Order: sequence, then C-alpha cells, then structure tokens
Amino acid sequence: MSGCPFPQDHAIKRCPLPQSCRAKVSIRTLLSPRCPWRSLVMACWCLPLLLGGCAEDRTQLPVEMVVSGKAELFVEAQGELRSTAATLLQVPGPQFASRQLTWMVPDGTRVKAGDVVARFSASQSELELTQAEIDVRRQLLARAGKQGELSTIGARLDAALAQVDTNLVIAERYADADLDMFARNEILDAVQDAEFLGVQRNFLTWKQGQSEARGAAEVAVIDSAKASAQSRVRQRDEDLKALELRAPNDGVFALESDWGGEKPQVGSSMWAGREFGSLPDPGKLEVTLAVPQLDAEGLTVGAEVELSPLGRSDLIIRTQLSQVSQAAQVRSRGDTSKFVTMRAPVPAEDAARLGLVPGAGVRARLYHARAQDVLSVPNVALIVDGQTTMVDVFRGDNVERVGVELGARGTARSVVQSGLVEGDLVLLIPDRKSEG
Repeated sequence: MSGCPFPQDHAIKRCPLPQSCRAKVSIRTLLSPRCPWRSLVMACWCLPLLLGGCAEDRTQLPVEMVVSGKAELFVEAQGELRSTAATLLQVPGPQFASRQLTWMVPDGTRVKAGDVVARFSASQSELELTQAEIDVRRQLLARAGKQGELSTIGARLDAALAQVDTNLVIAERYADADLDMFARNEILDAVQDAEFLGVQRNFLTWKQGQSEARGAAEVAVIDSAKASAQSRVRQRDEDLKALELRAPNDGVFALESDWGGEKPQVGSSMWAGREFGSLPDPGKLEVTLAVPQLDAEGLTVGAEVELSPLGRSDLIIRTQLSQVSQAAQVRSRGDTSKFVTMRAPVPAEDAARLGLVPGAGVRARLYHARAQDVLSVPNVALIVDGQTTMVDVFRGDNVERVGVELGARGTARSVVQSGLVEGDLVLLIPDRKSEG
C-alpha cells in the first residue's frame, strides 16, 4: 500500500481504492469535489480522529480518587478579645446630667489606679448653677422685703391697738361717772364709745393674729423656694466637680460601644451614668466570634479552636469553644444574614506570652473535625435524595451511584464513614436530575 494516500497507522486497515489506481492518485485528487471516492475518503480519515476525541473527553471528566489521610474540616471567623472580669467605668456626675467629652486616653492604654482616663465639660450645668445662685439671692431679697412688710403692718396694728386701749380707758371712766357731775347724754355717749372701742380692740387683735399667721406662711413659702434654689446650687456644684473620670484600679482601658456599635469620641455629648468604658483584667480573656448560620452547623461546645492575632498567623493559640448560642441572630438592620455567637477562652499564659489586651482582633479557625487516616470527599460530589446521600463512582467503564454514610461535615468536604473504599474515583460533577 505504498501508493495509498491514507496514513499507515489509521484505524482502517484496508484502503477503499482499487489496487490499480492506488499509486496513480494523489490526496488532492481524492479530495477533489469531482472525485467519486471523496466522501468515503473523508469518512475513513476522520473516523480515527472522532474516536480519539471521544476517548479524550471521557478521560477529562473531573474526578477525585478517594484516599485515606488527614482530614481537617474547619471554618474561619474573626473576633475581638474581651475580658470576663472588668471594672465598669461610667460617665461621672448625677444621673441625667449632660456631659461633653473633651479628652480621653486612647483605647487599649494601660493605666494605673488614680490615673485620669477622661475629662468632660458641662456648659449646661454651669448655666444652671448661675441661674440657681441668682434664684437664691432673689429669694433672700424677697424674704427681707416680706419681713419688712410684716414689720410695718405689725407696727400699725400695735399703734391702733394702743390708741383703742387709751380711748377705751377714758370711755370706761366716763361711763362709771356720777350723774350729778356730768350730763346724762355725756354719760350715755361714753358708754356707747366703750362698747365700740371694745369691739374695735377685738377686731384689731384678730387682725394682728391673722397678719402674723399669713406673714409666717408667706415667709415659709419664700424659705422653701430659697431651699430649693440652694439645693440646685449644691447639685450643680457637685456636678461641676465631677468632670474627671479616674481609674479605680490598674488595668487596660477599653471603650464601650453603644447600641449602634459606636464608641465614644471627643466632642460627643452623653448623659452621666452611661457606660463609658471598662478596665478589664488582661489575665481573663475570651474571644467572641460571629459565625454564619450555615457554617456554624455542627460546631458544638468543646470544638477545637485555633486563634491568631491579626497579621500574625504564625502565632497560634489552641483552645476550645466554651459557649455556642442556641439561635442565630441578625447582627444589624442593614444585613439580614444570621450569625451564631460563639465564645472561647484564651489561656492566661498565652495572653501574657503574646501581650494580648482586650479589644484586640484575632482570627479563629474552628474545626468541625480533625482526624488521621479517614476518607473524605468534596461536598460538590454529594447527591442528596431525601435522607439518603450518594456519590457517582467510576467502576470500570461505567458510572455507578453509591450510597454513603457521612460523619463530620465541613463547608467544603465531608468525612465518609462507609460506602467508599480507598482508590474509588468519585465524579465531581454528578448528574443531579434525580436529586430530591
């Protein structure tokens, strides 16, 4: 077949051309549109290529060989260190007094007992103190004026009573006089004057008592107003004296966030008694983590945790989860994603060795499972049909769907307890038409 235009290693062993013309024709002649053998030649030439292409596509299907080895199923999260034992610091001053922050030490500063950690101004309290002092002086003037008025009224009543007593003595003397010495009409006038002056004396005496009682009540009202103003003066004076916040003990100063997650800033206004910060104990630290609800599935108390300070992945602290919230919650109004809150303690020796302080950020790796010599498969290969989990496995030239029993599940892989053996080829893109 030296004159055959076909390659010598093609799959078709027999040339379709007659023996007499094999050496006389060229490939160009066979592929000419006028050649009657053109279609047969092209088919014979392309068939090996098509068969080879199919075999190549079959071998390029994404598969993974199941091998026994180390399995580490984990999720990563970022959290913040907090102290489980801390002294609460509140904005100084009487309750509901307005304050404006003018200065504070940086968040995370180590302070000693008695150190000033923040200073405040109280312009509103200064204004109220001035107003209260004016009210005290006003009440003092009002009391002095009222006492002068009462003294004048009392003096007038005393003078009127003295005049009435004098006239009454004269009238009574004439009323008892002898008829032979005075005319009868004069004696009758004196008797009438004595009766009138007696009534007038009783009226003035009653009026004097009423004036004293009313004056005492009015003075008491003024004294009460003065006492109230003096009380406000004392309060505002104490308020202005409580404009510094000092550390009650040694510790690391940490600012407290409000309900919106904002920390106090210089220039911000706040009410006295509000939580301003704390002095946490650096030897009793724990990390608080917020893990997405889907990633948190399977994580329980006691799960292994590895912590690293942000930017120092080479420093590893090993601990375990001490608390896992029962329900996932939304963290902010603008994000409807739900997170599960978890906590893990930081060993005191590790905190001292690395110089960790409350408020520092850490990156955590939370392990669903960590074992040696186990089988695992990617989660993308799993087919879930109701309560049954399966995978597609190559068995010879065929693909079989095999049921498997899973152990721990991570975000990317799952541990296989039964159903597969080492060396199985698992199809990574299974047919999911029948998946329930």
